[in-house]
Amino acid sequence: MANSNGGIVGVDNPVNIQAEQITTFNSTGTFTAQPLTTEVQYVIVAGGGGGGAGGLGGSGGGAGGYRSSVPGESSGGGASAESLSPVSGGSPYPVVVGAGGAGKVAPDGQVPSGTGNDSSFNGITSDGGGASGENYNNPAPALDGGSGGGNMYYGFAGGAGTPGQGYPGGVGIYLNGSYNGGGAGGGAGAAGTSCPPSILDNRGFDGGVGVASSITGSPVYRAGGGGSTGRFRSEVQGFGGNGGGGNGAFYQSDGSSTIPAPAANPTAPSGSAGQVAQSGTANTGGGGGGCSIGTPAANTSSGAGGSGVVIIKEPEAIGASGVWDMNALYDNVKAGTWTNA
Repeated sequence: MANSNGGIVGVDNPVNIQAEQITTFNSTGTFTAQPLTTEVQYVIVAGGGGGGAGGLGGSGGGAGGYRSSVPGESSGGGASAESLSPVSGGSPYPVVVGAGGAGKVAPDGQVPSGTGNDSSFNGITSDGGGASGENYNNPAPALDGGSGGGNMYYGFAGGAGTPGQGYPGGVGIYLNGSYNGGGAGGGAGAAGTSCPPSILDNRGFDGGVGVASSITGSPVYRAGGGGSTGRFRSEVQGFGGNGGGGNGAFYQSDGSSTIPAPAANPTAPSGSAGQVAQSGTANTGGGGGGCSIGTPAANTSSGAGGSGVVIIKEPEAIGASGVWDMNALYDNVKAGTWTNA
């Protein structure tokens, strides 16, 4: 006689407990669900867009699209969590992790920065981040994406974000050689900062913040927009949005007529040569930071977008209740396989 089967005389019906499992894809692969899994939580982040590089300043790249089904958390663009994704236990599902868009070399020439690539799982797709706008030799608007790229060339708006995935990029302003600034890239949690029409210096602006998720444990921000920069130099640096956005380049005058080439310093203290534009952090979908022409110093490159990530969480599952139902009892007694041992 066994107590675990609800008091029915017979052998125990053992309980099969399947542990919770979290699988993180930093590159494209295949997800195979555990045998008892019927639905999963996910965070899907696409690759971020590349930052801009131009003669009139540099705008920030848009973050990759952000979609989440974690209960109580948010998707990008202010949207609520989506529904859990149904799966069949033991079945394989392709997972695509999008690469970030390429940066570019200043001055613009005819080669724009790159839009990020999409990430996907089980029919759910996050859109790649929008590339930044272009100016000077090759004026063009910022591109739409999961989050929109920032604009630099006056007359164009920042790129739009995909509803439910991210926010738009900021707008750049160029009044003259001393008063200007690029628009920053949009993030999953906020729009990229725009340069105000009343700008009174050369400066960069901050990328939009990303969205935090605790799907892997502690909260982690992802999908921040890229920071921007002004023409030639920036008295204020544009920082990437929290969530892997790349900082815009920082050029500080040395007091002479020469504009020093930026150096790869971790910070930009007073009197330093500055900081090169940074790429978005890998596997966050952050947008790339913008840069400007460095004449007479060597031209520099804007930051590339960060690659995306796909995170899948399978909940704990129980395969049997420990109680034999009456049909199973009848079938076993009839077959002579029931025992009181």
